[in-house]
Amino acid sequence: QVQLVESGGGLVQPGGSLRLSCTASGRTFSNYAMAWFRQAAGKEREFVAYISGSGGSESYAAFVKGRFTISRDNGVNTVYLRMNSLKPEDTAVYYCAAGQAVGVEAAEYDYWGQGAQVTVSS
Repeated sequence: QVQLVESGGGLVQPGGSLRLSCTASGRTFSNYAMAWFRQAAGKEREFVAYISGSGGSESYAAFVKGRFTISRDNGVNTVYLRMNSLKPEDTAVYYCAAGQAVGVEAAEYDYWGQGAQVTVSS
């Protein structure tokens, strides 16, 4: 069992930045691929980014490429999502997820955090 806890969400103006953190406990963190998904009100959950267990492989959704960066520190069991140049359409609840392998589908991940609200508004 893996427990995931997100932090770092909040309200930010368009063009601003935020960094989300997700800290894991329960199993060997480096064994798990990690991902961020998001879900806006009235919409389905969508893939944002993933990173492999070693950190050597990353991938991003087209709508965040060049603006968001996923990273991980296996020494402190934490994955991060740095979000720059935020837009109102980035407003959503952001979830971190852990799985056995990288993927872009929510069903490929076994463990989920509780979510962190990110609101981009002036």
